[in-house]
Amino acid sequence: MRVFVNAYFRLLQVVLTALMALLMVPVSLQIFSRYVGFIPRYIWTEELARFCFIWIILVGATIAVREGSHFTADFLPHPKSQKLEALIRMLSDFIVFLVALIFLWWGWPLVQFGLMQTSEMAELPMVYIYAAWPFAGASWVLFLIDRLLDHIQLFKGAHS
Repeated sequence: MRVFVNAYFRLLQVVLTALMALLMVPVSLQIFSRYVGFIPRYIWTEELARFCFIWIILVGATIAVREGSHFTADFLPHPKSQKLEALIRMLSDFIVFLVALIFLWWGWPLVQFGLMQTSEMAELPMVYIYAAWPFAGASWVLFLIDRLLDHIQLFKGAHS
C-alpha cells in the first residue's frame, strides 16, 4: 500500500504544478487584454481561472494532509511521552477524517447535481468542478489511513 500511496502523492504534486501553470494562462490573458488593444477580452478566462483555483486549493489541501503540514492549534502542553504524542496525532487525524467523510458524503450529491449543469461562460460541465470535493475527501481518507498506520507503529514502539 505504501508504494501506491507514495506514487499517488507524487502524481498529485505533478497535477498541482500543472494546475498552477494552467492558471497562469487565463489570468495572463485577462491582464494583457486590459492593456493591449489587439487581444480580445475573453469573459470565459475568469471562469476558467476560478475553476483552476478550486482544484488547486483541494489538491493542495490533499498534499498537506499527506505531509501533515496543515496548521495546528496547540491547546495542550507538548506531551512528555511518544505514546501520548501518537495518541494526540491519531485524535487530530481522526477529526480530519471526519471532515473527509463530510466531503465524501455531501460531495457525491453535488457531483450528481453537476451532471445536469454547465458553467455560464465557458459552458463546461460543472461535474468536473464539483468532483473536486469527493476527490479530496477520498484522497484524504487514503492518506489518513496511511498516517494512522504510522501512528500505530509509533504508539507500539514508543517507550513511556
